[in-house]
Amino acid sequence: MASIIKTSINLNAIPKDKIINGKKGKYLPIVLTLNDEVDQFGNQGPVIVEQSKEERESKVQKTYLGNVTVVWTNGDNVEPAPRDDNRGPATPLPTPVSDDLPF
Repeated sequence: MASIIKTSINLNAIPKDKIINGKKGKYLPIVLTLNDEVDQFGNQGPVIVEQSKEERESKVQKTYLGNVTVVWTNGDNVEPAPRDDNRGPATPLPTPVSDDLPF
């Protein structure tokens, strides 16, 4: 049951009051939803900010941050989104070496 899911989120849409200050950093609880159908843009679900039980019960509007697309799966759980191009797997770009790094 393995999949690779890609997403990007709109950082400007993050409500500051939902950011949790933890011991090792700041966190934003999010929810990824995988739908059975692909939408007209090739997405398979939304990324939203997690809501409390009270927010869900009072029908507070969801904060959408982005969309998800399944790009690979072993076939046990979800299907990858169809591709409209004939590209093969992405080839990793060479990493430039820089000696001016501070570590």
